[in-house]
Amino acid sequence: MIALACDHGGFDLKEAAIEVLKELGLEYRDFGTHDRKSVDYPVYGARAARAVSSGECDRGIILCGTGVGIGITANKVPGIRCVTCSDTYSARMSRLHNNANMIALGSRVLGTELAKDILRIWLTTDFSDEQRHRDRVEMIARVERGEEIE
Repeated sequence: MIALACDHGGFDLKEAAIEVLKELGLEYRDFGTHDRKSVDYPVYGARAARAVSSGECDRGIILCGTGVGIGITANKVPGIRCVTCSDTYSARMSRLHNNANMIALGSRVLGTELAKDILRIWLTTDFSDEQRHRDRVEMIARVERGEEIE
């Protein structure tokens, strides 16, 4: 199950994300918003991030004008590794090397077709099984818990 959320700035791009999810046969839960009326992106980013963090959803897609604000919000939720992404290479690497469990996209900085390509790659790329990548993701978790790493 994929968590999906946006603010008013990401609303139009959410429709493209839904197209990709349906194309790939992936179930999703839409945490809003449901129209173009101005709303506060942290509300929606947090809803989706909490669903991923709790295990209710496996991963999440969040959208706003740039992807930045909503992505920063998601990363405040423990256990979230959200990448704000605007290219296909970073989308692939964020999954392969960083096990990103959320992606933030900006509707004002990405064309619809590029956004769909980014999502297809991000949704179909698995985390690498290499120990060095598992170790680094664990280091990120340690930093999140306030532990020192060296």
